[in-house]
Amino acid sequence: MSTGKKKKLLEEVRDFMRLKHYSIHTERTYCDWITRYVHYHKMLKREDLQEGEKKIEIFLTHLAVEKNVAPSTQNQAMNALVFLYKEVLKIPLQEEINAIRARKKTNIPVVLTREEVRQVIDIMEGIPQLVVKLLYGSGLRIMEAVRLRVKDIDYKMKQLTVRSGKGAKDRVTTFPQTIISLLENHLAKVKILHHQDLAKGYGEVYLPYALERKYPHAAKEWGWQYVFPSRQLSTDPRSAKIRRHHVDPSVVNKAVKASAKKIELKKQISAHTFRHSFATHLLERGTDIRTIQALLGHKDVSTTMVYTHILQQGGHGVPSPLDDL
Repeated sequence: MSTGKKKKLLEEVRDFMRLKHYSIHTERTYCDWITRYVHYHKMLKREDLQEGEKKIEIFLTHLAVEKNVAPSTQNQAMNALVFLYKEVLKIPLQEEINAIRARKKTNIPVVLTREEVRQVIDIMEGIPQLVVKLLYGSGLRIMEAVRLRVKDIDYKMKQLTVRSGKGAKDRVTTFPQTIISLLENHLAKVKILHHQDLAKGYGEVYLPYALERKYPHAAKEWGWQYVFPSRQLSTDPRSAKIRRHHVDPSVVNKAVKASAKKIELKKQISAHTFRHSFATHLLERGTDIRTIQALLGHKDVSTTMVYTHILQQGGHGVPSPLDDL
């Protein structure tokens, strides 16, 4: 007879997500929403989770009305709670959830001119500058850039392979030739750091899915190392192994905002602004919208079409009547 204690709710959630190879970021986000949901309804035992549809509806309405969250935030909470009931608890949600929806705002992405891009990049230094050059030069998302592995750079073909991007899809995008020497110099330093880690008994990097079991020695191979590793070793929260993870994206965002402040840029920008600028400037150059869609990794071309509205031609390409006077 088993004497083991029944696992707590969040332990069950984490175990299931790790079994299904969810990312650590998704795991943390879902656990956070589930915790907020349980606290909001003051749940003390498993039985309190019954009547899920009604309780989810009340919680989501609370987020929209009282917390005034964005639609994407409300959808994220919804996904976490549906995951909890359907996947972890195996409790089907039979009734429709009719929560008050958060107001959807139409936001046009902030885009920099080519001169503004140059000014911001020129004032930056080190790894943040190199990462931003890839964001603008290849149209990467910030997490795609910091998760880049050495083997994903193809200098001869002038392309980058993005592994498990948004929607868990791989894609190929362009690679700026002008940063090849900078990147090679950077990677030479990274390689020395990797060898130092190996000499100390470390040097193992995180591998996604079941690759660590399938290729037990791959985690220490040079090709699998992060292009932008962290300065410090850290303990993996899942395996408890000591590894060198990739640089935190907040390091890049802080450097971007500091540079924008130095040049007194009026626009509110982040690392993602350079991805928007990449797409817009390709459109201005005459690149086909479908090609840009593929480079960005957008599932639907309608997502890419937003960049057609922010070309430097005035609102919707219509000249102001004042200019006719």
